[in-house]
Amino acid sequence: MTAFRVFLAVLWATLVVYTGLVMANHGTGLFAVFFGDMAAMGWPGQFNLDFLFMLMLSGLWVAWRHRFSSAGLLLALLAVFLGSLFLTTYLFIVSSQAKGDMKEVLLGKGRARG
Repeated sequence: MTAFRVFLAVLWATLVVYTGLVMANHGTGLFAVFFGDMAAMGWPGQFNLDFLFMLMLSGLWVAWRHRFSSAGLLLALLAVFLGSLFLTTYLFIVSSQAKGDMKEVLLGKGRARG
């Protein structure tokens, strides 16, 4: 579990630095570029559509894990809009709370026990 948490920390730090550099060099116009690439119907757009679907699946999993509670739906929105920045932080926290029990990490506390 320690290796997994180190991996999450490396991903998070790399993404924060990379995002900071991109914002410094290109501004914050992410959505126009993201959806513009999809509208152009090229490979960058295909990648963005695939990535958007992964974000949606991530959000759905987070909401399901929290039994579609209000908190779970809020966390799901964060998962969709913040992507890996959210997911690495979320997995780091829940893996710590679960004391390394991956069944609990994946299913949530109630489902893992029942």
